[in-house]
Amino acid sequence: MNMKTSVHNQFQGKVTNVKQGAVNDEIELEVAGGKKIIAIVTHESSDRLGLQVGVKAFALLKSSSIIVATDYKGAKFAARNHLQGTISQVKSGGVNSEVIIVLEGGASIAAIITNESCKLLGLAVGMSATAIFKASSVIIGTKT
Repeated sequence: MNMKTSVHNQFQGKVTNVKQGAVNDEIELEVAGGKKIIAIVTHESSDRLGLQVGVKAFALLKSSSIIVATDYKGAKFAARNHLQGTISQVKSGGVNSEVIIVLEGGASIAAIITNESCKLLGLAVGMSATAIFKASSVIIGTKT
C-alpha cells in the first residue's frame, strides 16, 4: 500500500462477507493467497466506509496484538484469525523480538513478542508458525 503508518501489518483485499449487528458488524476480508481476515467494526463505521461484499478495503494490525503459536495440540481459541506460515526472520532486541511469518501467497505478518516467549517456543527461521489475533484488533479502512 502507498500509505505511511507505524503499522507494519497492512493487508489489501476485498470484502467477501458482512454480518450486520445492531452495534457491531463482522467484516470478512480476503487478502493475498486467499487468506481471510475477520474484523469487528461498529455498524456506524461499516456504513461510513461503505463496507459491503465486493468493496476493496485494507486491514491494519499492530504487531503487538499478535500471538505466535507453533503447535496447537488440539487447543481452540476464541480469537477468530489464524494465519499459518513459515518464520522468515527473528530479530531480538533488549526485551522483545520481532518475528516475521511468511504466509502462502507471499504476504507476511510481523509479531512482537517477548524474548522469553521466543526462547520458550524455540522460534527459528524455517519453522512453521501461526499468527493468532482477535477480530477486534483489526482496523479496516477504504480508499476514498
